[in-house]
Amino acid sequence: MEEKMVQIVMKPELHQFGSCKEFAEELQLCGEDLVLTNRYIYEPYFGPLGLDVKLLCQETYGTGEPTDIMAEQIIADAAGLGGYKRIIAIGGGTIIDIAKAMAVGSESGDMDELYRAMPELRKNCELIIVPTTCGTGSEMTNVAVFNRTRMGTKMGLVSEAMYADKAVLIPELLDSLPFSVFATSSIDALVHAVESCLSPKATIYTRTFGYQAIDMILSGYQKLTVSGPESRNALMEDFLIASNFAGISFGTAGCAAVHAMAYPLGGMYHVPHGESNYAIFTGVMKNYMEMNSGGELTVMNRRLAGLLHCSENRAFDCLEDLLNKVLPKKRLREYGVSRADLGEFSRSVIETQERLMANSYVPLDFDRVLKIYTELY
Repeated sequence: MEEKMVQIVMKPELHQFGSCKEFAEELQLCGEDLVLTNRYIYEPYFGPLGLDVKLLCQETYGTGEPTDIMAEQIIADAAGLGGYKRIIAIGGGTIIDIAKAMAVGSESGDMDELYRAMPELRKNCELIIVPTTCGTGSEMTNVAVFNRTRMGTKMGLVSEAMYADKAVLIPELLDSLPFSVFATSSIDALVHAVESCLSPKATIYTRTFGYQAIDMILSGYQKLTVSGPESRNALMEDFLIASNFAGISFGTAGCAAVHAMAYPLGGMYHVPHGESNYAIFTGVMKNYMEMNSGGELTVMNRRLAGLLHCSENRAFDCLEDLLNKVLPKKRLREYGVSRADLGEFSRSVIETQERLMANSYVPLDFDRVLKIYTELY
């Protein structure tokens, strides 16, 4: 077996606080800090603290997932606020990804320039990331994903300089998370964990974190199906930690075809990231099974079968049944996708998502990608 030299990368210091007040006091937030967040997060949790910080709120620049245009506007406005020594990102995937670009961006804010320069980007200031969903795991990685509007797809921006200096978990921030956001983000974390465990770059270390994340997420879902969606707040710390574990895992081992195939759906039809992954997830897994059901996929099936109390050959069917109780799955056509789109999606995946496709459990060519999209249509 080929020896993998890099076993696991864990760049950010990882912190956890019981409250936002404890976090602000310990890190001594001040006027030399630029906070990027959402107003609906900042006002209830940080507003009462009366902090003297520079503040940018993402909703000023639009809603939804991060685009190159949104990031360029925020980077330009940040440059106009004067000097700051730390960027503190408090939010979901959109906030985190934009903050990573801010930490390496020039005053011009040109995102195409950043993509051309990667991976040789340089960090301009300290970066602290505080996730407010239980899905991104991005606080532990050096990847940010943007909808490149001029290309019509999402693409990852990757550089060593984009690791946070500190990642901070504050479960209190998830108390008011809407169920729909909880569902899509936690399924995203599950996909991160599964894809990283099956990646050819996986190691015993990354799989330890990945499989633990899977155990915690599926156990949480099983409790929710019994106790109801309103019981989720008691589980939020577990889901936040599981998301972080998955981030540690895919930060080294990488994500793969599910993410690659979800990007055109998100880029063209603006389907939320976690939901677009869910739409593709089991379709890719079942095709892996058709092509090569041995190796780590056997281990995965055995693990899932034990958690879901089913036979190994029904593991992904039973997983889909459980996920449907959390978030009903849609066919691609229900998002507005046309049959003509399927070939264009497939071409885009093969031509623009090499970084992710290289991590697939089984190599997928254009015909196989088109087959998966067609089956999910």
